[in-house]
Amino acid sequence: MNNYKIDRRRWAKMDIQNQMGNIGSEVGRAIIAKREGNEERFEGALRRALDLFSATTEVLIEQKSPRAREVLRAKDQFLRLFFDGKFESDADNIDRYFYQFALAARSKK
Repeated sequence: MNNYKIDRRRWAKMDIQNQMGNIGSEVGRAIIAKREGNEERFEGALRRALDLFSATTEVLIEQKSPRAREVLRAKDQFLRLFFDGKFESDADNIDRYFYQFALAARSKK
């Protein structure tokens, strides 16, 4: 079991597009692992995604940003994907949602 934890200070310096794009990478890994039936990879990606969601939320709440609500809603939808029995109908939509952030972050470089 990997005890991965994000560097909160470094994470707080990133903009929201990069944070959400990175979360999206773990979301995508979790989706792929779930589809492949690879429980170990799924659990690792799930843990990492949840840590990134928490780190992002902490930053946004500290900044009193209204975006905290959106991030919490995205986290809720991500978790529902795996635990509400609607995986196949919602997985691609959630993956697309996060992909937009990765595109936005990349376009700034």
